[in-house]
Amino acid sequence: MTAGQDPAESLGLSRTQARILSAFAELVEELGSDDVSFRLVARRAGMGERTVFRHYGTRGELQLAAASWLEHAVFTRRSAESIFDLPLIVRESMEAYARRPELAHLAAEAATRGDAGLGTAPDAARLDELIRQETPWVGAQERAGLVAALCHLDSASAWVALDRQVGPEVRDVADAAGWAAEALLDALRAPAGDR
Repeated sequence: MTAGQDPAESLGLSRTQARILSAFAELVEELGSDDVSFRLVARRAGMGERTVFRHYGTRGELQLAAASWLEHAVFTRRSAESIFDLPLIVRESMEAYARRPELAHLAAEAATRGDAGLGTAPDAARLDELIRQETPWVGAQERAGLVAALCHLDSASAWVALDRQVGPEVRDVADAAGWAAEALLDALRAPAGDR
């Protein structure tokens, strides 16, 4: 998504779809995801229930669309100028998820259900490009594994797992994620003689 671009526009959503997803997210934060019905979403979005069903025929479809929208509208990330910026960006992501835990849980749950419209949290293509530019000695297979690991680490699913394992202290979760990103990138910092 380019700076200043509307998240709905970048995802190809209509205004109606954006209103539905926004209303759903608001209600999830207020009530928890289990208590949000299509009727409540329609009422909050200021439209008929049939309109919501026309765009999102099942709860699963609504959750997947909302998760993708959340990553673009709520849990946005600054763009990395260097692959070595990632540990700080991962820390910032973990802190953002902690500020909106109900939405982070929704995004994590949707990610486990499927990937319709749900891309990786950070831009995998951008990470791949940065690794190619900054560490040209890294082979394609190693680079692909590193990109996958960094994308997984910088996700709502990783935040949920770390929150459960490390505990609810925001700083501890952010530190654990940042350290994990540092550990992944340490191999790229090896002196030329050690490669």
